Amino acid sequence: MGEGEQARATDRPAGRVGFGGALAQRSRDGRLSPRFDEATAVTAAGDGLWLADCSDDWSVPRGPNGGYLAAIIVRAIEAQVADPARSMRSLTLHYLRPPANGPLEVAVTVERQGRTLTSVTARASQEGKPYVLAIAALAGGFGSELEFSQPMPEVEPASAIEPWPLVEEMPPVAQRVEMRPAVGGAPFSGADEAYTGGWIGLREPHRYDAALLAFLSDVWMPPTLMSVLDPVGVPTIDLTIHFRNPKAALEASPDQPVLGIFESEFAVDSFVEEDARIWSPAGVLLAQSRQLAALLPAA
Repeated sequence: MGEGEQARATDRPAGRVGFGGALAQRSRDGRLSPRFDEATAVTAAGDGLWLADCSDDWSVPRGPNGGYLAAIIVRAIEAQVADPARSMRSLTLHYLRPPANGPLEVAVTVERQGRTLTSVTARASQEGKPYVLAIAALAGGFGSELEFSQPMPEVEPASAIEPWPLVEEMPPVAQRVEMRPAVGGAPFSGADEAYTGGWIGLREPHRYDAALLAFLSDVWMPPTLMSVLDPVGVPTIDLTIHFRNPKAALEASPDQPVLGIFESEFAVDSFVEEDARIWSPAGVLLAQSRQLAALLPAA
């Protein structure tokens, strides 16, 4: 859930009252929290520069959540490319430091626009300092008839699982989503496997576009927390997301959750990887991601 130097280990995920419920949530001071589209909106400033505003209603203790930043960058890249026939296929982000909530500039450069593939770089900055560097690939389908896929894990349906309850101490971003744990152990249980996941989605109905899938790739609690007994920091260093079936993603019901599976296999020299897969309720793989994170003592 974190980015850059930002620890996420002590952030416990939260639930919501139900999909299709209130379309806007109130923040702790009573203000209406911005919906996802509003919170990730970008405005053109010319010459490939896009302006955004990082809302503190989508943050963790030290600033904007890494998946939230990824969603904003997706919006800027898609707006710059401006070709609905070319879907986001790959996005890699390196988090240099955690930005503050507030204005964010995203400079987008189309490095090459070929007949079938568009390659793009992006740089998110505040006050002239870089905070996130990104590279992306957008394309349509190539018409290959070769297709194969591993089946979605068998888990209980979302309707049979109670969501994690809302807790006042949860960071704001965790209050924007509902999580229904379906696999893995409990956090801080010292489990043998760093493995977790379940049904996840926004508290507002929203189609599963590339921005939302990017956000969901980094909002569940880190699987590392299942294997430890005490809190640790797990800030994201880099995150790569592959968008596997944009058409199926947009066809998925916007008021139903998707299944996210998150696991880590190697913690070496204070670094750990995290692999994620996101499936539609119909069992279609929508996205895969891998990130490298640091293991830090809890603040």
